[in-house]
Amino acid sequence: MQNEVYEMIEEQLPSIRRYAHALERNPHAAEDLIQDCVERALSRQEQFQPGTNLRTWMFTIMHNLQCDRKRKDVRRGVHVPLEEWSDGASTNGDQLGSLEMRDFRRAFAKLDARDQQIMILIGMEGMAYEEAAEVLEIKVGTVKSRLFRARERLRDIQTQAAAPKMRRRREQSAHNVVHAM
Repeated sequence: MQNEVYEMIEEQLPSIRRYAHALERNPHAAEDLIQDCVERALSRQEQFQPGTNLRTWMFTIMHNLQCDRKRKDVRRGVHVPLEEWSDGASTNGDQLGSLEMRDFRRAFAKLDARDQQIMILIGMEGMAYEEAAEVLEIKVGTVKSRLFRARERLRDIQTQAAAPKMRRRREQSAHNVVHAM
């Protein structure tokens, strides 16, 4: 029985890994979260109900661990990883793709944690509304409304960020036309 649980947990590792890396921007923190999640799942495997969804159970464990970590982080204060601090100091060769991804990450980072979680579970992990509701311990209708509002907020943030850039481009184009005459 114990070997079966190990194998079942091992099968969930790719999904758990993706979810952890989506929740944690820092790869080391994500790996710590994965390890803690697996450790908790193994140490409390008797709490898993056979016949239920192991993936959902493990995502719930990770969600709860992440909530605990965020509460601790609030008490500790802000930590800015070096990668984020130096963001923009250099640009990759694929500039357009890199810039678009950077803009998306910045906009996504401005969402509150609740909005980020729901978008990760539904959008990235492809969970059904019911499965996400179980992980977050909320009603399905709440999942749907949170997802709708999160998408709207993300769109608004991206639109607000794009407006000054578009204005600068128009001004630069007008300036170039005037000087070309």
